[in-house]
Amino acid sequence: MYYKSTRNSDVRVDSATAITQGISADGGLFVPESVPKLTLDEIKYLAGLNYSCRAAYIFKKYLTDFTDAEIQYCTDSAYSTKNFETESIAEISQLFDGTYMIELWHGPTCAFKDMALQILPYFLTTSAKKINIDKKIIILVATSGDTGKAALEGFKDVEGTQILVFYPEDGVSPMQKRQMTTQEGSNVGVCAVKGNFDDCQNGVKSIFTDAEIKEKMNAAGLMFSSANSINWGRLVPQIVYYISSYASLAECGEISLGDKINIVVPTGNFGNILAAYYAKLMGLPVNKLICASNINKVLTDFIETGIYDRNRKFYATCSPSMDILISSNLERLLYILTGQDDAQIREWFGRLASTGRYEVNDEVKNVLREEFFAGYCDDDQTKKTIREIYEKYSYTCDTHTAVAVKVYEDYKNKTGDMTKTLIASTASPYKFSSSVLEAIEGSNSELDEYEMVDRLAELSKLPIPSSLAELKNKERIFKDSIGKAEMNDYVLKDFGII
Repeated sequence: MYYKSTRNSDVRVDSATAITQGISADGGLFVPESVPKLTLDEIKYLAGLNYSCRAAYIFKKYLTDFTDAEIQYCTDSAYSTKNFETESIAEISQLFDGTYMIELWHGPTCAFKDMALQILPYFLTTSAKKINIDKKIIILVATSGDTGKAALEGFKDVEGTQILVFYPEDGVSPMQKRQMTTQEGSNVGVCAVKGNFDDCQNGVKSIFTDAEIKEKMNAAGLMFSSANSINWGRLVPQIVYYISSYASLAECGEISLGDKINIVVPTGNFGNILAAYYAKLMGLPVNKLICASNINKVLTDFIETGIYDRNRKFYATCSPSMDILISSNLERLLYILTGQDDAQIREWFGRLASTGRYEVNDEVKNVLREEFFAGYCDDDQTKKTIREIYEKYSYTCDTHTAVAVKVYEDYKNKTGDMTKTLIASTASPYKFSSSVLEAIEGSNSELDEYEMVDRLAELSKLPIPSSLAELKNKERIFKDSIGKAEMNDYVLKDFGII
């Protein structure tokens, strides 16, 4: 299996090179030159395996330059109860009849990014050895909240790497910021940016493609890579959990093998739902892919009209991981839909860079409408949905998952489609305690962040994730030791927590 660049189809590299580079030198994203197929018999076979073995089976189709032993080493190292608080890794909960939550947040940072970022360090270091790279790998990450912590946790103290995360100073939740700025590890760094996620992402991309910087890095024995979903090594693990969840639903009799399902994904950068689309291309029986956005609804507008326009007001919302106006992974989808027309991709994304806008052709518009449904909701609707789910089903979801639930309800009302549906639940409600508590019981301004966590535990009956409980205990011990209720990141660093 070889990989092409979305902006130059003549580029052809193996998966190890694609993973270590992260992004093509021409600014394009690496995509497989063809999509491997998966039969129903294979899905039936996967149903009898654990998550690690399911992942290894699928990775062998994409990472053909890896040996079976190398792939098994990566999957066994990443997908275990050492890293995840559930044996199934991706837990499935039935929300109501025919609708299932795939809980992707039982990893060490309580967000779906762990599903990929626990294995990416193993992919990256294995790839570097395979192609005889002897340089230190500098990993640059732009985050809207969850990727940053998951990448920091995955790469902490990984030999031969150093990681620097950029996040929007006022664009992440308090818990997300705490998680990032208290990260342990000798090779990690975090930088707050005055701006939004798109500013962070654009800055990282410009560094990757700057010839002068590359020359200096090379002279110093360094090279760049990425842990964002622009890196194929980040995206391919996300394909796994959709296939795995279908296999699990078939195994327990919730669906019959071959039945089509809908998949609903709250998304901003389009990576998570693109992974579901790849699963469908492989042969997973999928009826409709439902793209859920918050009020920053650039993707909703694009799927409905074929016009991508980032020239609009940017909103900071209670679902900050979706506060994005430039969705990088859309480039991969459009490359597929145009029949790998790199010239067309260069034209469209050149317009995006120069004018902030492009419009796809009618053929692509028709496929978008056939494959996808798109919707959005604002913060008030998001919080109302959290409350309704809590009251009706005794289920507590975070602000991003609530967006998906609301858009799915809108889809059903509009279409009458009652196909069984899998909703990607992307983060623990504890990462957004303030907004979730406000949704359930009103104002909570008198509580600090960890009092909110404790109160949410009382209401939800969900165990507090061990990583958050540990962080809470560290900060409280620190407060007691200095007799203050207030602290900042610099003091925490002096104390040795970060």
